[in-house]
Amino acid sequence: MAAATRERALEAAVELLGAEGVRALTHARVDERAGLPPGSTSNWFRTRRALLGGVVDWIAERERADFDPAALPAMTGIDGLVEGMCAMAELQTGPFAARTRARYALFLELTGDPDLGEPLRQQRREFEQWTERIVIAVGITEPVPATRALMALADGLLLHRLTVDPALDLRPAIERAVRALAVPPGTTAGRDHRGGRRSS
Repeated sequence: MAAATRERALEAAVELLGAEGVRALTHARVDERAGLPPGSTSNWFRTRRALLGGVVDWIAERERADFDPAALPAMTGIDGLVEGMCAMAELQTGPFAARTRARYALFLELTGDPDLGEPLRQQRREFEQWTERIVIAVGITEPVPATRALMALADGLLLHRLTVDPALDLRPAIERAVRALAVPPGTTAGRDHRGGRRSS
């Protein structure tokens, strides 16, 4: 029962962060949103910093579980990488949208408190390493800069869809970037912008 109450509080805190931002995060607001008796959240997290730390840990744990490589479909080949990136982006801007907004809000809020934000950065490093392994497996050369480019693209697309255009089609940008990175440096794709073969 106690563990369930703690989880309800953390889920409510993430929803509150995602909907109203970091400034809205108080013990009383979390109790209210979670439907818990007043004082319930402060029983688990005595200070606001402790509450922020609990939310950071919870987001990192949930993302590690939801995007566990062992539980995800294998991404094989360039098409598989495109499909996988699109699917994860749809999840992060759909069912997990509140958590994604909360994560970005916490990244900004905790720039001056690196210790508190470390679980989120560690989770991102692990995700980047996993992405790099996929990039290598599908045959993209220069995997380190390619991985960083794809991660940056994903961040930009997620932020744009969550803050500017909820109807944004993510696939064209993802597909274009992945296919461009798949072309070895110093070569060309051999096709013009309409997809036809270039004349000599």
